[in-house]
Amino acid sequence: QVQLVESGGGLVQAGGSLRLSCAASGRTFSTYAMGWFRQPPGKEREFVAWIRSTGGSTYYADSVKGRFTISRDNAKSTVYLQMNNLKPEDTAVYYCAGRRAQIEWGRTLPNTYEYWGQGTQVIVSS
Repeated sequence: QVQLVESGGGLVQAGGSLRLSCAASGRTFSTYAMGWFRQPPGKEREFVAWIRSTGGSTYYADSVKGRFTISRDNAKSTVYLQMNNLKPEDTAVYYCAGRRAQIEWGRTLPNTYEYWGQGTQVIVSS
């Protein structure tokens, strides 16, 4: 069992930066691929970024590519999402998620992830 707790959300002006953290409990964090998703107000949850268990491979949604960076520190059982040049359309609740599967197939689909955090709110003002 893995428990995930996000932090680092808040209110920021457009063009600003935030770094989200997701701390995991349990000793198996290093075996899980991790993803970040977000749910804008009134919309469905959408994929943001993915990182393989070793950290050696990452993948991003087109909407955040070049602005967001996903990383992980397996020694600290934590995955990060550095968000730069934030835009009002980035406003959402951000969730981290974990799954055992390392394959690329399904990495953008929420229903392929086994563990979820409670979410952290990000609001970007214009």
